[in-house]
Amino acid sequence: MNCPCCSGKTYENCCKPYHTGEKNAPDAETLMRSRFSAFAIPNGEYLMETTLPSKRKYHNRTDLQEWGESNEWTKLEIVNKPAVNKVEFEAFYTDENGDSQIHHELSTFKMIHNRWFYASGEFL
Repeated sequence: MNCPCCSGKTYENCCKPYHTGEKNAPDAETLMRSRFSAFAIPNGEYLMETTLPSKRKYHNRTDLQEWGESNEWTKLEIVNKPAVNKVEFEAFYTDENGDSQIHHELSTFKMIHNRWFYASGEFL
């Protein structure tokens, strides 16, 4: 199966090793792509594990899982990478009412002990 992150690679050769814990994302963009795939599959546990530990209290694995399940995630476009730890992207999806949506965000990531985590996002 093609990877949901729109890398052009197969899921097995792209985001799956991150989802299974076999590897950690080497940079912020790769983590962002793997998180998009985790919404598409969905994998709420991975989304929580890759959220900055100090920010996890603001998120809920069940809610993340349900948001992934209730929408059909169709495309990811990287718009800009203004810094090593920032990725601007557009995530295209169809919501539970069948309406096309675009989630446009500038995400900030933080590296701790050689591992990237999602820290915050600004909706654009």
